[in-house]
Amino acid sequence: MKSLLLRQIIEGALLASPTPLAIKDLEQLFSDSERPHKDQILATIEDIQLDCRDRGYELVAVASGFRFQIREQLAGWMHRLWEEKPKRYSNAMLETLALIAYRQPLTRGDIELVRGVAVSSDMVRTLLEREWIKIVGHRDVPGKPALYATTKQFLNYFNLSDLEQLPELTGVTTIEGGDHSTLGSLESARHRAIER
Repeated sequence: MKSLLLRQIIEGALLASPTPLAIKDLEQLFSDSERPHKDQILATIEDIQLDCRDRGYELVAVASGFRFQIREQLAGWMHRLWEEKPKRYSNAMLETLALIAYRQPLTRGDIELVRGVAVSSDMVRTLLEREWIKIVGHRDVPGKPALYATTKQFLNYFNLSDLEQLPELTGVTTIEGGDHSTLGSLESARHRAIER
């Protein structure tokens, strides 16, 4: 397959897809006889990334694959396209999400123990509905409480390819003590990711 056609197919698929595409997703675009080698697809993606370096958008790798997005430094102008403001999340919800992200898997009781306050069912439901967390099992204790962990959707939203990219935790005691300063890293990651 000619490299120009391969590039056009990959660009078109990434632009048309509402979700990031992994290499295996891109391979599915081709029949067995015309399917390019994985290395050729990766090389084409790298070429596209290089060509985007002076543009207002970029091709990035996130947990689920690759996607085009607006550059972070242009977010202020892009917000003007939409009258609707991005959803705001309470500090309690962000604390809960941060605890799950850094210490997963956790039960609701674990979160309550660290935060020192009850975790509402609505908050957990909202995180589950946003698909930022999921139930990954149940602790083998009486009542079998659900164990929560973050999802690929969480990583995608916060523009991370894996949990290793989470900002370093600067002291769990600040969360336990009720100081919200450790939420800054998660909140700043969210701001970088809004309105791609």
